[in-house]
Amino acid sequence: MLFITGTDTGVGKTLLTSLLLSYLRRLNVPTLALKPFCSGDRADAQLLYDLQEGALTLDEINPFFFREPLAPLVAARSPSGRVGSEEVMAHIHSILDRLPRLKKPSFLLIEGVGGLLVPLGSGYFILDVIRELGCEVAIVSRNILGTLNHTLLTIGALENGGSHRGRPGFAKQGIRRKKQLQLHRPRQPKVVLMQQKQGDSSSASNPHVLAQLLAPIPVLELPFFRGNLRNPQVLEQIEKKFEKTLAQIVV
Repeated sequence: MLFITGTDTGVGKTLLTSLLLSYLRRLNVPTLALKPFCSGDRADAQLLYDLQEGALTLDEINPFFFREPLAPLVAARSPSGRVGSEEVMAHIHSILDRLPRLKKPSFLLIEGVGGLLVPLGSGYFILDVIRELGCEVAIVSRNILGTLNHTLLTIGALENGGSHRGRPGFAKQGIRRKKQLQLHRPRQPKVVLMQQKQGDSSSASNPHVLAQLLAPIPVLELPFFRGNLRNPQVLEQIEKKFEKTLAQIVV
């Protein structure tokens, strides 16, 4: 199980998830992919649906959809729209349970929304989903000025377990939830640095500096891709060209 998160929104999480999904399926590795949370539209979930060729329904890929392009906590203000830990975990494990029936090895890819501290509910964040799953993590980051700070902050939150003290809602819910849930320290993450259409003066040095600062955490690089990145055939051409890098992410 691999959770794909990012240092921010729009950094390339869906692109990386799609490339990994296409790569693993081309190798005949049983693989399913989820994007549990979407706000604004379901275009990203629709792409994962297209790549999985009907293995999961759109609602199974994206069970929590909010029409307003806001953080789920804000978009789901009505009681019926709240995102709760139990519902999230139950859905993910219901999909995970399908994989052991298939030949092994198998993968479940889970794409997050925004970054680690995007609030899903009162006192409940993307980071909590990762901790409860205890899964491997790939962090997608932009190769532009500011990525050193954003990436280091993300790694720090992940490795420190995102100390809940002072976070909204934890005083009321956190102690009770800790007793109910088995929380895990995530395994050593991998950082995927995505080149941007318009680089800057930091783009050449960022990979080397991050590799030094984060060692032994792997820092992998992918270039900026052109073309219709919603087309499964285009994605397959890309993943074939960069299969060595993709293999290092899922190894």
